[in-house]
Amino acid sequence: MDERSFVAAQDFLLEAKKYWTTEIYGALKADYRHKAAKAAPGEPAEVRAMLGETVLYRYYAWLERHLQRFKYSGRYGLAPYHRERREALLAGLADPGGRLALDPDLDVPKYYSAVDIHQHPGGVSGEDIAGFVYERGSRSTTPMLGARHRDLHQRFTDILAAEGAPSRILDMGCGFGKSTRPFYDSFPEARIEAIDLSAPCLALAASIAAEDQARNVRYRQMDALATDYDDAGFDLVTSTMLIHEMPPEEIERSFAEAHRLLAPGGRMAHLDFLPASEPFARFIHYGHGRRNNEPFMRPLAEMDLEGVLAGLGFRDIEIQPFAEADGVDTVDSAAWRFPWAVVSARKA
Repeated sequence: MDERSFVAAQDFLLEAKKYWTTEIYGALKADYRHKAAKAAPGEPAEVRAMLGETVLYRYYAWLERHLQRFKYSGRYGLAPYHRERREALLAGLADPGGRLALDPDLDVPKYYSAVDIHQHPGGVSGEDIAGFVYERGSRSTTPMLGARHRDLHQRFTDILAAEGAPSRILDMGCGFGKSTRPFYDSFPEARIEAIDLSAPCLALAASIAAEDQARNVRYRQMDALATDYDDAGFDLVTSTMLIHEMPPEEIERSFAEAHRLLAPGGRMAHLDFLPASEPFARFIHYGHGRRNNEPFMRPLAEMDLEGVLAGLGFRDIEIQPFAEADGVDTVDSAAWRFPWAVVSARKA
C-alpha cells in the first residue's frame, strides 16, 4: 500500500475514535445517569443489565472493538503496512552499541504469548517487526492527547523526580523504550536498566537509544518476575502499562521481585489503569478489557493492592489518580479516558 493511503486511513480511524470517545461515550454516560436517577446500581453487573441491550451501548461497544481491529488488521492496518516494509525497517535499526542483550532461550510465559494484546496480531513479540507496529500504534492509544502523548511519560517521570534524582533505575516491561526515554533524558548520571519479554520491542528501544546517544541505559530481554540482578541494587523500580497485562499471581510476584531489588528506602512506582469504584466506571473499564483483548484488566481492578504490598513489607503505600495532561479530569471526565493511576510504595 502507498504511504498516502495508509496515513489517510489511519487519520480517518483516529478521527472516528475521537468521535466515539466524546460524542458516543458522552451520550452513553448521559443515558446511564438518566436511568440511574430512578434506581442507582451498586455493581457493574447492574449497569450491564441497565445498558447492555440498548442500541446506544451496542453501537459504542462495536465501535470500540472494530476501530481497534481496523487500526491493526484492516486493509490499511498497521500490521500489513509494516510487513510490506519489513526488510527496510529492520535494516534501518541503529547499531545498539552494547545497549542490547537478548536471550533466545528465554521461556516466555503463556499468559503473555497466548493473547493478541491490544488486538495486535501475534502480540507485541510475535513478529520481528512487532516493535515498529507497537510504536506506531502507541501514537493513537490516547486519542484526545494527540501529539501530547509523549507528555504522559514525562509527567510520570517528573513525579518520581520530585523527591530527588534516583541513581539506579529499573524499568520493568519497557516495551520499545517510550517509558524509559524520559528517565535517561532526565537523569543522565543514573544507571538505567530496562527489561521486557519482547525481543522485537527491545531491538527498537536500543536503536532509539543509540540514535539519542544515550550512554546510561541498557535493554535486556528478561522476565520481570525473576531477574538476575543483585539484591538491593536499585533506588527506583518502575513500570508503565505493565501490571494490567499480568494475572494477579504474576503481579504479586513482580511486586515481590521489586521489593528484593530495591535498596532500603527505595521506591516502587507503577503507572497503570485502575478504575474508580463507581459502578459505571467499572462497567466501562471491564468492557474495554474484553473488547481490546486485555483479560487481566478486571482482575487487577479487583485486587487488594494495598494488602498485597503491605504483606510483602512495603510501606508508604499510595494509589493516586494520574492526569495524563493538563486540564484532564481524573475523576469524572466528560469523554472516555483511561483510568490512569500511580501505585507507589517504599521498601522499609
